[in-house]
Amino acid sequence: MGIEQLRYWICQAKWHYVQLRRTNTEGRLRYLYAPVRDRFVLPRLGNDRTGYFIGLFGSGRLYLFQTLMQGIGKRARYVRDGIRFLKGPTSMIYVGHATIKYASRAQASPTVTHRILQAVKSRWADLIFVYRHPLDSLLSNWIWWRNYVRQDSMVRGIAETHKDMDELCADLEKDFSDFQAFAEGDPAFFGSATGPRFLSFREYVEETELFIRSAPLSLRFEDFTIDPVKEFAKIIEVMSMDLDASRLTLAPPEVKPYRYLDVEDKVPQFRDFIQRLDAETAGRIERIGYALRGAADAISVVREPTLGIP
Repeated sequence: MGIEQLRYWICQAKWHYVQLRRTNTEGRLRYLYAPVRDRFVLPRLGNDRTGYFIGLFGSGRLYLFQTLMQGIGKRARYVRDGIRFLKGPTSMIYVGHATIKYASRAQASPTVTHRILQAVKSRWADLIFVYRHPLDSLLSNWIWWRNYVRQDSMVRGIAETHKDMDELCADLEKDFSDFQAFAEGDPAFFGSATGPRFLSFREYVEETELFIRSAPLSLRFEDFTIDPVKEFAKIIEVMSMDLDASRLTLAPPEVKPYRYLDVEDKVPQFRDFIQRLDAETAGRIERIGYALRGAADAISVVREPTLGIP
């Protein structure tokens, strides 16, 4: 076992300890006992299919995990944090990160994802992909990975490291070369760490487009801020759950969408970064349903992705 793997496990253990302290006694028991039980017993109730809720790193997956636990009744006991491929249909639901084309740190490999896609085609499994504006994800991911690489800490989001957007903008302006290195997928950003690097921004956007083309259902994180029950009803339909969405009360995400616009206004280097995006990446962002130019344009985009998905 390499020193980097040991370091990651120690950091992850610290993060899980914080999560345990944030939940009640019943939640702690489930959190600790369930992974052990899953190695021996994989339940299947009725005609359930194994569920996979995948989001790239920084896409709002944690909110989806919490919403599933709240909204799907008894099946919530089978929701797990992380991706594990199963060969047959079960009642298990896995929520985590994965990639289709590029190997990436902290995300399930393309090999695992392709097995999941085959299971979906065989009707053994359901796949729901959640995504958000890639520039919002980029800022969140830079902050997360910088904290992990430099301080051995895992944070829940920007709000945990910066008191407001002004502080984030000042931090970005002061350390923009570090942000640029992360966005370009520079291995030097991760120092001497072994294993695959995290996705560059170009690769991240490409992976998002590939997932939207492949997943039976893709959901925008921003749409949950408008009507979380409406979005959750789509999940119920795809997974053939016997639930009445109209009776649910779901809280929207606490995170404000399109935060990158505030940063674009206040940090000229970040604005230049957006303007210098290559045509292919900019085109992909627009095809998955987002605008790049101007706050009004970005916030008003509510159309479905224009990918010609079969």
